[in-house]
Amino acid sequence: MKKLIKVSVVGGSGYTGVELLRILSNHPNVDLYQITSRGDAGKLVSDVYPSLRGYVDQTFVDPDKADLTNNDYVFFATPNGIAMKYAKKLIDNNVRMIDLAADFRIQNVDTWEKWYQMEHEAKDELKKAVYGLPEINREKIKSANIVANPGCYPTATQLALIPLIKKNFIDTKTIIVDAKSGISGAGKKIDSMFLMSEASDNFIAYAPSGHRHIPEIEENLSKLSNDQVKITFIPHLVPMVRGIHATIYVDCLNNFDSKEIFDNFYLNEPFVDVMESGKCPDTKSVRSSNICRISFQKIENTNRLVLFSVIDNLVKGAAGQAVQNMNIMAGFDETLGLNLLTPLFP
Repeated sequence: MKKLIKVSVVGGSGYTGVELLRILSNHPNVDLYQITSRGDAGKLVSDVYPSLRGYVDQTFVDPDKADLTNNDYVFFATPNGIAMKYAKKLIDNNVRMIDLAADFRIQNVDTWEKWYQMEHEAKDELKKAVYGLPEINREKIKSANIVANPGCYPTATQLALIPLIKKNFIDTKTIIVDAKSGISGAGKKIDSMFLMSEASDNFIAYAPSGHRHIPEIEENLSKLSNDQVKITFIPHLVPMVRGIHATIYVDCLNNFDSKEIFDNFYLNEPFVDVMESGKCPDTKSVRSSNICRISFQKIENTNRLVLFSVIDNLVKGAAGQAVQNMNIMAGFDETLGLNLLTPLFP
């Protein structure tokens, strides 16, 4: 008899929330219990998102009225600063939580409060949280009570850099990340920047003075390096709905076989695909899937290596990776509920 776990989603009416529901509603070992939303409380989930008709029959519940302690796992697909308010009560009631926002991604409290401009309300719980990048933290995730699901940009960026940083093959002070995101990466919000008439036929860089994902990337990569990692990170908004494309420039410290390093490091990883050198992965090739696709190109007569990494920001960059973490925590096959997410084309 298969093991069923009771799962709730806090913040189920945003883009990452509905993506979680799409995946969880097809997960064979999940009993989807409650789905919260302040703005849509009392409405049928399938009325707000007709794509879920026949898959999710629940009604959105106001989070203040939700029975969150009566769960095995709770996902938080909420704005920053929400999950930390619930952390102590859930953990005290033996409920394990996966936060898709940034409340537990950065261990340095001062750094977190500087970048997120609020006081951290769960400092004790933060110390026990595990950064949820399965490819490097799988063993810690298994026993974690709080998993900090990585951001979408950090997932694409770190998966490309980690094999090289762990081998000390690159200069960790000269990394340049030129990253692009689809509009859904900003979440479900009303902002003129994300209107079709503004975003269509447009291409724009933003946050050039500093993006919140920088300290997340630097802190977590520095833990894997013999030196402090510093990056130049510039994100861009491109006129597509889904997708992250990171082009990363690194300076090599010596000559090495890039393909062999990546192949060996990701040999048994179900959701990382390493392409041949010189091939450029495209965002549509991973759309709607939990796959990160990586390639690289050595620039002739230089020590410069260019890395290419693509993911779907709502899946491997958010909901899919969160379910991957849940599977690890619950002792399920890591690919359960995710291995049928074949990329969509066209």
